[in-house]
Amino acid sequence: MRPWRQPIDLGSHGERIAARTLRRAGYRILARNARIGPFEIDIIAEDGDTTAFVEVKTRRSASFAEPEANVTRDKQRRICSAARRYIAARNDPARYYRFDVVAVVLPERGRPEVTIFRDAFQDEWGR
Repeated sequence: MRPWRQPIDLGSHGERIAARTLRRAGYRILARNARIGPFEIDIIAEDGDTTAFVEVKTRRSASFAEPEANVTRDKQRRICSAARRYIAARNDPARYYRFDVVAVVLPERGRPEVTIFRDAFQDEWGR
């Protein structure tokens, strides 16, 4: 009989792992789960002279689809809208900006698999 365990929120757990991985890769985390208007950005971080808006996708398995494949064009559009608001509020034209995706696969057993996709998509809507 398995002892009772508190169920974990897969998304939150994946975001914690992603933030730790980003820190180890040299990013400085500025915000997590940032609410910007009606939108949310999972992680906002600095990577050198660049602000990275990071979407985290977590799955138990990549057998059906890779986690990063679930960052749809609609999701990209929402992230870009939030990023434009964030950028406008800071009024810092000297910064570079990009959109990263972190894919986290959390198998039932074994170590998590984490992949950072730098510059995963572009803001095609913010002209």
